[in-house]
Amino acid sequence: MTYYRRWLPHWHPPGRDLFVTWRLHGSLPEQALPPKEAASPGKRFVHYDRILDEARTGPLWLKDARIAECVYSVILGARLRDMLQMRAYVLMANHVHILLTPFVALDQITRHIKGSSARQANVILSRTGQRFWQDESFDRWVRGPAELFKIRTYIERNPVAAGLVARPEDFPWSSASRPIP
Repeated sequence: MTYYRRWLPHWHPPGRDLFVTWRLHGSLPEQALPPKEAASPGKRFVHYDRILDEARTGPLWLKDARIAECVYSVILGARLRDMLQMRAYVLMANHVHILLTPFVALDQITRHIKGSSARQANVILSRTGQRFWQDESFDRWVRGPAELFKIRTYIERNPVAAGLVARPEDFPWSSASRPIP
């Protein structure tokens, strides 16, 4: 099992699917600390994800179709480079959820996706050389088929839960509406 720690711990058993979330730099307000009852990593994740879904603060660059297409293309490119198999994804206004099977180390995947998409997006936004993504990401290895289904459903229903669309297939930047090639 691969293990490393930045701000969060990251465990990656070989051959297991991973649920990965990363967000735009500056997308969470500093006062967004989770309540004391949200002590577990899972509860903290849900707390922060709800704040991100509200998209009331910080950059919302992924709402721009040019930026969303850029990020989608880089993720698809990582798949085509045999770095990963995508199982589900959604590009929200300020964060990304992806369910994947890694074929290389996750830090290589996220470095490639975040680095390439940040450079391209910053050119589109005329803000080259500035931070685009938050350094840290959240990941969880999938424990079995039931959890895989639950996570895929969570990802594809995220725009519905955020009140953006009535049905998952109505959101343009999701595997529910734009199947993985």
